[in-house]
Amino acid sequence: MILAFSATLVLWLFTSLWSNQPASKVRIRTGDKIFATLSLNQDRTVQVTGPLGISQIIIQHSKVRFIESPCHNQYCVHQGWLSRAGQAAVCLPNRISVELLGEKRFDSLNY
Repeated sequence: MILAFSATLVLWLFTSLWSNQPASKVRIRTGDKIFATLSLNQDRTVQVTGPLGISQIIIQHSKVRFIESPCHNQYCVHQGWLSRAGQAAVCLPNRISVELLGEKRFDSLNY
């Protein structure tokens, strides 16, 4: 009985406190500078130049992803589609990052 109650409580807390909010904007950085902050409501392809060359980032159907990058391992491309606030994809060799922005329910968490 106590175990079932505890499991139900944990599931309820997880869904109410850790729900992923959909993102509304994407912030693209090159190195330590902000390249652009764009809305996810408009489909487009963005070309960003880094130290290795041009990376292509696509915004489509309120999602974003790297579609092409000059880096060797292509980890950024394999990251796939991002759609939730707080998600990010980074191309370390080319120094380009994509971060999804949205409503943040917490400014910090303590354990």
